[in-house]
Parts: sequence; structure tokens; C-alpha cells
Amino acid sequence: MPAAPPAPIRLLDLPAQHAAIQPELDAALRRVMQEGAFIQGADVQLFADELGRYLGGARVVPCANGTDALQLALMSLALQPGDEVIVPAFTYVATAEAAAILGLRPVPADVDPGTFNLDPAAAEAAITPRTRAILCVHLYGQCADLTALRALADRHGLALIEDNAQAIGATWQMPDGAVAHAGTVGEVGTTSFFPSKNLGCLGDGGALLTRDEARATLLYELANHGQARGRKYVHQRLGLNSRLDTLQAALLRVKLRHLADWTAARQRVAAQYDALLADVPGLRTPQRQAGSSHVFHQYTLTLHSEARRDALQQHLQHHGVPSVVYYPVPVHRQPAYAYLGYGEGRFPVAEQLCRTVLSLPIHPGLTPEQVAYVAAAVRMVSW
Repeated sequence: MPAAPPAPIRLLDLPAQHAAIQPELDAALRRVMQEGAFIQGADVQLFADELGRYLGGARVVPCANGTDALQLALMSLALQPGDEVIVPAFTYVATAEAAAILGLRPVPADVDPGTFNLDPAAAEAAITPRTRAILCVHLYGQCADLTALRALADRHGLALIEDNAQAIGATWQMPDGAVAHAGTVGEVGTTSFFPSKNLGCLGDGGALLTRDEARATLLYELANHGQARGRKYVHQRLGLNSRLDTLQAALLRVKLRHLADWTAARQRVAAQYDALLADVPGLRTPQRQAGSSHVFHQYTLTLHSEARRDALQQHLQHHGVPSVVYYPVPVHRQPAYAYLGYGEGRFPVAEQLCRTVLSLPIHPGLTPEQVAYVAAAVRMVSW
């Protein structure tokens, strides 16, 4: 392999991504500045409508960030303190946090070792008389098993919420042959526009997704101090102040026009990684969930041991290749969730993944030469 990468390699190259569409971003910024409607300006609803069309006709309710979206989704279910919500044991902490902060009890369940997503059998085993909802996460860019999880929720009279922060644009083949977008199969879907996401703004942002008109109205009210649309200072219910800024909505409208191309570029990078790393012993490339497309928010390897993972990460850093562990601590082992009472070994798949996963650089601007360099650096390790 070359002594140095053909060009500096970033885990995610937002400056380059923005530079390619800078005139469009600048025009959107100027327009919002000139109009002066910085809160609930026209771009917010225009973005919601455009994203809804992109997602196959879903109703979209913008909000301030992805964590708020999760909290608002749970609030829309009228749950009571102490009610249980099943969450994956392997996920970003916000999934459990949104339930806990409402006085609900997050109940972790183990995940599939190949796809990293919530295992439907483990979720079913976690159901108790207090269970009211299943909150699945479409981790790293592909759907959890939505057919099995939808059937499970229906069988037990539970709500299904989809955390779609990492899989915007991914699709799921339904049993009847229809294709549904991630985030639109459950009662509510949520997403995040954190800058590093496949569709990211230049700050915080989020949205809720639903196909139910009445629920969309409820979610809008909950995100706007409980105020009914068009009835200023009349507050129907307790709500949050969780609004997407007009400026962020305007910038997201620009980026949404490029999302399909960026997704295709991510998929090309992933396919090149797959081909170059397929025969490396002691290393597993990302496994695909049958029925789902994959938009590759992350390209995540699994190593045979924590020592191997750590050695590979250090080796890559030495050769100018950044990498990240998403996520090093499972939900049930976080200090904030010690009160749940789950000890080490309770969710072995999640715990093993935390010790062995490693995400490589992936973004639309990676060149074939850079991908080849990363793969060559991985192959250099004495496996």
C-alpha cells in the first residue's frame, strides 16, 4: 500500500459535501435572512411536505432534534409512569433516555449479531403485563425486521415506534409486496438531522413521521407547547417547545434534493469495501437484513475480540485512517441506567458487539482510491 493516503481521509467530510452545493446553501441562507421569519417560517412546512413526498406520502412533523422526536413520539401514546418500553440493548443512549425522562421504564432486549438491530424473539421474551410499546432502532442505515416487529406489536396490542435517525431513505419490503420507507411502518417514526446524519442540517434538528392524520395533528401540538395549529395562545395539552428553525429547514430543503445521489455514493463505497474485505479472516463485514435496503450511515466491521478491534483501530490511526466505535457501552451498563438492575452478561450479544465493532470512514466524497487505501490498511494487520 502507499506510504500515505492519496488524500486526507475523514470519517465524514462535511466541508467538502457543503462546498459542492455552496451556491444553493448560500441562496437559502440569504432568502431566510431577507424574509426574517426565523421561527415557523414557510420553509419549515415546505420541508415537511417535501420530505413526506420523499418518504412515500408520510406526514412529517419537524421538531428541534432527534431526541425530542423520540420523547414526543412516546408522549403521543399517552403512556403512564411505570409503563414499559422495549428498547435495543445496543444503541445510542437517547433511545432509552427518551423513555426514562418521561417516567417510563426502558426494558432492554438483545439484538441480532449480524444486523445489530433489535431481535424480535428477544423483544417478545421481554414483554410483561406493563409493556406498552416497542421502540426499535434502524441502526447504521438498515431496517430492523419490521415485518416481525409489526406482527409482534399487533399480537400483543403494543405500539411500534421506529427510531430512524440513521436510516433515512432506507426501505422495507412488506409481506404484501409493497415497499415502505423506514420510519413509516410503526405508529410513529422519528429521525434526526444532526449534522453527521445522511440528511443533516447545520445544527440540531429532527422530525416525526406518521401515516395517521390525527396523530400528526397531535404531534404538531405536542411539539408546539400543546398549542393547536391556528389557535394562538390556546393550549390543548402539555407540550414541549421543540421547533425546527426556519434556517435549518431551508438548508435541509437544499440537501434533500441531493440525498438520493449521496445515498447511491455511500452504497458504492460500501460495495467496494465489501469486495476488498470479504476474505479477511477474523473480520466480518456488515450483514444485510433480508427485506431491507441499506443506506450506510455507518460501515461497521465486527472483529473476533476486543484486543483485535483495538489493535486494528490503533493500526489504522497510525496510517491516517480514522475509525470510531459505535457504541462502546450497552444501555444496561450505562451508570445512568444502573437502577434497571441488569448485570454484566444479561445481554451477551450487545455486550460482545460493544467490544468488537469498528466503523470505517464512509461518506459520499470518498474516492475509490481512498477506499482502496483504507482496505489495504485493514488487510495489513496480521490476522
